[in-house]
Amino acid sequence: MQTEITTITYEIHDLTDYVNWIYFFFAWGFQPRFATIADIHGCDACRAGWLASFPEEERGKAAEAMQLHKEAMRMLNYLDGKYKVYGIYRLMNANSDGDNLILEGTRFPLLRQQTRVRPEDPFLCLSDFVRPLSSGITDTVGGFATTVDAAMEELFTDDDYKHMLVKILSERLAEAAAEKMHQTLRTKIWGYAPDEKLSMKELLREEYQGIRPAVGYPSLPDISVSHLLNELIEMDRIGIRLTENGMMQPLASVCGLMFAHPASRYFSVGKISEEQVNDYALRRGKTPEEVKKYLISNLQQ
Repeated sequence: MQTEITTITYEIHDLTDYVNWIYFFFAWGFQPRFATIADIHGCDACRAGWLASFPEEERGKAAEAMQLHKEAMRMLNYLDGKYKVYGIYRLMNANSDGDNLILEGTRFPLLRQQTRVRPEDPFLCLSDFVRPLSSGITDTVGGFATTVDAAMEELFTDDDYKHMLVKILSERLAEAAAEKMHQTLRTKIWGYAPDEKLSMKELLREEYQGIRPAVGYPSLPDISVSHLLNELIEMDRIGIRLTENGMMQPLASVCGLMFAHPASRYFSVGKISEEQVNDYALRRGKTPEEVKKYLISNLQQ
């Protein structure tokens, strides 16, 4: 399999269908049921019917959601053609070695759960979804990042509402680019799911084979591993800069790993012990104090 680094440029209109409006509305304090306005045809009768579907005491809030969605679509139309969204990926030769991944010869330390919801649940680590080094068979793991034009973050700085609207839409567009890129990889380039045929709703519910955990999220909580990933996929090719602690700039950026295993699923590392902190620090080549800075929410009290 080819393992070169590949960049993609998206027009904003290429990504509109991939925007997860639930998270957009959540950022404005709306519950998921109000995000269904994005599924409604734009005709007056359809919008009126949607509004009437809410209890009378919620129709004021629903009307606000309707107006917000209208303004968001207007803003996307304004941005389209002026700004772009960028993606980068690399399909890497991979194996697992305990709680580490070996990606193109680079050791990528991970964390394993030490708590579980049900007694029969396994203690998961992302490395569980990759063939072990001892198998002698090389597996594949994808690395990816997406981001928006940095100039978008400077728009409407004199208008708090529009500035916030662009900020939240930018975050959604970066995630939408990751969703679209992941779909293309699964069905065509990586090609492990060539017969996948999902509706957009099914796609956004992640009803496909494989997972795409992002750095900083529950199964990959240490944001400083962005630096390790950057060594492998060179995020600066699409304009992403990393701070010392691994935060990405532009802020509307996302990076992470892609796994194809049919049993792969999202999970939360949760609380970890001092013993695991020390083991992880050793594997990261850092002191326990250094890694604790990035794992505050995972430390046992």
